[in-house]
Amino acid sequence: MARSPRVPWKRPNPRKRAGKASKHLSPRKKAAAKAAARRAGRRYPNLVDNMRMAAKTKRRTKTSGRKRAAYERPAAKSAAKKRKTAKAKATKASTRKRGGRAREKDPRGGLTAAGRKAFAEKQGAHLKPGVMKKESEMTPQDMRRKGSWAVRFYGRKKLPPLVDDRGRPTRHALSAHAWGEPVPKTVAAARRIAAKGERLLQRYKRARQKG
Repeated sequence: MARSPRVPWKRPNPRKRAGKASKHLSPRKKAAAKAAARRAGRRYPNLVDNMRMAAKTKRRTKTSGRKRAAYERPAAKSAAKKRKTAKAKATKASTRKRGGRAREKDPRGGLTAAGRKAFAEKQGAHLKPGVMKKESEMTPQDMRRKGSWAVRFYGRKKLPPLVDDRGRPTRHALSAHAWGEPVPKTVAAARRIAAKGERLLQRYKRARQKG
């Protein structure tokens, strides 16, 4: 015959056996346990109502913990998102700093502002952005700058390659984009830019003579 377990009030306190201090109900919980005993017709204090109230307290704490977690979860996600964004920005800035040399060149042609700044720091050269104005809007200095660039780049006797093995324009050809000119892929197109540069230099000389 199976031996029935002893009732709780005949078992030793597990917390005392583990060397831990006993927990006591708060006055509010004691009042609730006393009311439950009165409704059941039991004398109070008794272990049954105290245990029931302690168990309810535990369940309520667990439930409130879940509710609190539900409220805190969106805030935690928002904080995690902010940390992720900040980390991405820091990584991007670090990458830009480490790979600044690669970013000094504009992929469309010419140099970026960072590239011109790097030249000024390393070589003392004060480079300016290419002139992209229409001829009618150019000043004499604009004509001189753009004309000099066009003749120097595309008027030389032997031109560097304008396209690579895959037919893509080289950096030498892409420099035309930084000066507002179509990117040349053939020698004839490059010579047309050089001829335009010569006309601009002639206009600059005439304007200078008049001035």
